[in-house]
Amino acid sequence: MELIEKIEGALDNIRPYLEADGGNVKVLQVSEDMVVQLELLGNCGSCPMSTMTLKAGVEEAIKRAVPEIKAVEAINITAPDDPNAKLPQTMV
Repeated sequence: MELIEKIEGALDNIRPYLEADGGNVKVLQVSEDMVVQLELLGNCGSCPMSTMTLKAGVEEAIKRAVPEIKAVEAINITAPDDPNAKLPQTMV
């Protein structure tokens, strides 16, 4: 199985949680030094919690499924003090 397919498989396990908050992720590339670059989509791209979600959720899921991956980076993380950042909507 190709590396990207393994990564996508790991992401498929957590996508329902991202989609529940109106977001998603897209794999852009895997560098030669085994760093996955992702684009945060939808609400994930503008959520101030996206850094925590990336590290605690997305990176953890990818590394568990593909141990050779060293790190996961997002190319469009929003700074917590960004005035355009949106907080995730809570379920009622």
